[in-house]
Amino acid sequence: MKLYGEAMPAPNPRRVRIFLAEKGLEVPEIPIGLRQGGHRSPEHLARNSLGQVPVLELDDGTTISETVAICRYFEALHPDPPLFGVSALEQAQVEMWTRRIEFRVMVPVGMYWRHAHPLTARLLKQNVEFGESNREVVDKAQAWLDRELSDGRPYLTGETYTIADIVAQTTLDFADFVGLATPAEARNVLAWRERMAARPSAGA
Repeated sequence: MKLYGEAMPAPNPRRVRIFLAEKGLEVPEIPIGLRQGGHRSPEHLARNSLGQVPVLELDDGTTISETVAICRYFEALHPDPPLFGVSALEQAQVEMWTRRIEFRVMVPVGMYWRHAHPLTARLLKQNVEFGESNREVVDKAQAWLDRELSDGRPYLTGETYTIADIVAQTTLDFADFVGLATPAEARNVLAWRERMAARPSAGA
């Protein structure tokens, strides 16, 4: 078993690394070399026709793409500690928060990265005006998240750390990298981020 990924600040491979660290698992990771175009090589496209990372390759050659799918695979094999919830309600809340973060926060961060950041200018045709418009979208999303966390709960779904926290942590850390830092007035988000950064898995 091996994991094809990329080093920080790439957020998606980091999600899997944090998840594995929380599970106490070790899987060899092979950096694909995104900036060098490794994701477009015939070898990698054979693993994932979308040319994305991470990709988990099993011992029999079967491949699994998409971060949450990879994490669900490991969750089924190694259910403790549970990171997708246990009860039906917990699982639904984890799914709800994971999708909220992906759609409400990660999508506009990704659109800014693709269309307004200088590092991606040579990789695709940018619509800079559209890219810049996502700054406001990300700010509003973080203000919404701050209100959600105002009840003082330690994690997104309540009292238990889950994949939803991993998705949010890697998203906001990547937002920092691209220049979309959490506003100082979003104190609840900043406090939550400090808690996530203090976990040993944060360095994965």
